[in-house]
Amino acid sequence: MNGAVDSTRPLTPPPERYIFLTTMGDERYSRQVRFSGIGPAGQKKIGAGRVAVIGVGALGTVSANVLARAGVGRLRLVDRDVVDRSNLQRQVLFTERDAEEARPKAIAAAEFLRSVNSEIEIEPVVREVTPRNVEGLIRDVDVVVDGSDNFELRYLLNDACVKQGVPWVYGGAIGACGSTLAVVPGETACLHCFNGPMPPPGSVETCSTAGVLAMVTGIIGNTQAAEALKLLVGTKTRPTALLVDLWNGEFSTITVRKNDRCPVCGRGEYVHLNARRPTRVSTFCGQHTIQISPAAEEGTFSLQRLASQWKRSIGDDADILLHDQVLRLRTTEFEMTVFTDRRALIRGVGDEPTARAIYNEYIGT
Repeated sequence: MNGAVDSTRPLTPPPERYIFLTTMGDERYSRQVRFSGIGPAGQKKIGAGRVAVIGVGALGTVSANVLARAGVGRLRLVDRDVVDRSNLQRQVLFTERDAEEARPKAIAAAEFLRSVNSEIEIEPVVREVTPRNVEGLIRDVDVVVDGSDNFELRYLLNDACVKQGVPWVYGGAIGACGSTLAVVPGETACLHCFNGPMPPPGSVETCSTAGVLAMVTGIIGNTQAAEALKLLVGTKTRPTALLVDLWNGEFSTITVRKNDRCPVCGRGEYVHLNARRPTRVSTFCGQHTIQISPAAEEGTFSLQRLASQWKRSIGDDADILLHDQVLRLRTTEFEMTVFTDRRALIRGVGDEPTARAIYNEYIGT
């Protein structure tokens, strides 16, 4: 499977032949099968498993890497971004070439993982996760792994997973600290029980302001993947949240109790899932990049047509590249990457009005 996939086709269970090979006829998984917590029966469940990794960045690349190597039969990798040089410090599935070509993270990660394990199915989805599409992205999987870098998406995932009854594993990291929690709808506490209402924008630090160590994202991402495997094989997950302060060498757990009055898992109020948004502007963590997301998300538009328009209007000297189902324009003032859902990433500008003006000029309102 090549290129980005708009996830409308459900992830079906892998063929029985593959599941047999993962348990009986492949030396690849022999050390994992010998582990008493998995064994042949558990490996068969892993081979039949379907996991969506939402966000293929610092946490998501770590989780996706070990889940692919563990033999999870179907992986869906969802990310809105392209690879940047600042990602290479901690995002383990990308190369300098990926950054130079500004390749979509989902596609670059899928290509790398196919070279590691060609026997599993890996579906890259180059999309921003929104209230309109999130349920379609998670309803046909067994486990969701949170690789996001913002609370807005995490709370949206919490709403969607609780509503659909899909287990998910929250993870977050900043500086040298991180935390993770497995959420099993109907059984355990959810993210709202653990963290309360979503923090207001700008009220918490991000990797842009506080930085982040690759070592702590590695610990949290691997822990998330371990919880995902436990969910696939049917082992009871931790009833606690894991808290890590790597710089000071502190590891602790806290019990998170399900709150019957929780608006999400207690009362079924899905505020983030039911939100309908206008065109919005957002800044990416760790990058001098502004994203313009149009309100209308149905369907796609032709990047080839847009590239042709740019070549006619800007001239032959324009640095225009169409590849991996994204279109990139480089000028002396900015760089813009456009996706098939009309979303655009604009680098090299520091304010919203300038980004909007560039979008309107080169793509339209």
